[in-house]
Amino acid sequence: MSSSNQIPITSSELGNLWMTYQDKTMIMRFLEYFLEHVEKEETRQILQSYYERCAESAEFVKSIFQQEGAVIPAGFTENDVNKGAPKLFDYMYDVMYLHMMAKLGTSLYALYSTMSYRQDIRQFFRRLTTEAQEAYDQTTNVLLETGVLSRPPFVSMPKEVKFVQDKNYMAGGLNWFSNERSLNTIEVSLIHHSIETNLTGMQLMIGFAQVANNQEVRNHFIKGMELAKKIETSLGEFLRQDYIEPPATHAGKATNSTVAPFSDKLMMYNTSLLSTFGLGSNALGGAFSLRSDLPAKMALLAKNIFDFAKQGGKIMVKNGWMEEPPQVEDRNQLTKR
Repeated sequence: MSSSNQIPITSSELGNLWMTYQDKTMIMRFLEYFLEHVEKEETRQILQSYYERCAESAEFVKSIFQQEGAVIPAGFTENDVNKGAPKLFDYMYDVMYLHMMAKLGTSLYALYSTMSYRQDIRQFFRRLTTEAQEAYDQTTNVLLETGVLSRPPFVSMPKEVKFVQDKNYMAGGLNWFSNERSLNTIEVSLIHHSIETNLTGMQLMIGFAQVANNQEVRNHFIKGMELAKKIETSLGEFLRQDYIEPPATHAGKATNSTVAPFSDKLMMYNTSLLSTFGLGSNALGGAFSLRSDLPAKMALLAKNIFDFAKQGGKIMVKNGWMEEPPQVEDRNQLTKR
């Protein structure tokens, strides 16, 4: 019987490993920059540890590709980061950024692990999931201890099991004559998650817009900033209707620096990745909400995110920044054989 590493990798494993290489080399460039400006030793240790793990992951992917005779992806290199640039983000943003990327990584790598079949690759994505969860735990602790992160609201504990009796439970703002019910805790959790992520993303877009070299790219980041604000405001209103204050933070603001620490290509890819994550979060939020007005709002926001992501893709293609994922065999070539 052949060992697992003698079994060729499948198309899904190839694609997911390729994406992982892009993501890990991107995060490494951000962490290299953040490590130059980090102030607290505890934060330095968290960033350095995750950087080393990202480097190990990138090397693992390279080794698999070499074994399979596949070209190594370009990804992102030291040419995509300007380590001498001044600090672009204020107090605690380095931790906030890793917190956001750990959220994304936990979801992404758990999904990849269920799309893998070769044992070593299953183990690899399981390890990445664990690493992302550990980074999330570490960054959450730091952000809570410093008062940067807002907890979701506390509610009274249920004392009895109830079943929905009224069909109006699924009604909402689309019906002008309905008496809207209060949000349930599942809906609150999804709204809180989306707002929290968009607060971090909005500051990222503000910083990117200040330093982008290409005017079209700069305008795109401004649109991203406005979209993140729109999402935060729109979803926050659902909480306010139930007298719940939406999450907010005093930290992580963009400084007044206009010196680019990252290449436009790197910033555009990061924005594209977060847009994809935002689409997934809105789809999840809409799917698990039973109030008709909330899925309708999330569907509208999802369309805005999709349009924004599509425009970003066009900009990346126009500037030669979009690396093409591995393809299946050309159907036209197959028919000519």
